[in-house]
Amino acid sequence: MKRSTGITIAVVIAIGVLFFYMTTAHATQECRVCVEFKGQRNCATAAGNTAGEATNGAHTTACGPIASGMNETIACGNTAPALVECKRR
Repeated sequence: MKRSTGITIAVVIAIGVLFFYMTTAHATQECRVCVEFKGQRNCATAAGNTAGEATNGAHTTACGPIASGMNETIACGNTAPALVECKRR
């Protein structure tokens, strides 16, 4: 393997690790949200600085697989969660 290829791979890995650390390092809350929409149920977990941020992220993620198109995504996002469980990280 060429030296430049090894350096490029190391830089890409370092950027990935830095991105992961920056997005999760300050997250103090972790929430699990379950959403029921059009007869389907899906759950997701997300982390955030506050319980509200974590809940919003998990709610959006839970709606992804069960909503089709922008209209359904918005409607699912406006649906009250069936379950919300939060804990400190």
